[in-house]
Amino acid sequence: MGMCNLEKRGKLFILTFTGEDDHRINPARIDAIRSALNQIRSDSTSLSGSVLITTAHGKFFSNGYDLAWAGSSPDKIRLMSSKLRELVADLISFPMPTVAAITGHACAAGLIFAFCHDYIVMRKDRGFLYMSETDIGLKIPAWFIAVIR
Repeated sequence: MGMCNLEKRGKLFILTFTGEDDHRINPARIDAIRSALNQIRSDSTSLSGSVLITTAHGKFFSNGYDLAWAGSSPDKIRLMSSKLRELVADLISFPMPTVAAITGHACAAGLIFAFCHDYIVMRKDRGFLYMSETDIGLKIPAWFIAVIR
């Protein structure tokens, strides 16, 4: 099962999270997204006047970190956090406008991923944006707070 699909329609690049899952963020998904971003960057003739739209199939835009993948391993959690920071830096500095077209729930790390786009659009009749960490008392990393600000 693929993690994401990149499509080009004229000056629009559309990056879609695929599959019937809740699009959890793990190293494999981050690597797939970064690979798509690098593919767009390498198409230098398309950079001028283009826009990147990120969206997802299903009920979730992204339901945050893949904690099932990480288990109780602090090393795996650090790896996900480090890779997500790199992805956030990629998107914040991306050489074209970026739009998160949120089609469903975006929570925790999934919300941070959405926030690093230049624009966010969302259906008003479906989905929630939230930081579940606040509900269960987890410490939110300082770099998450910086993205939110």
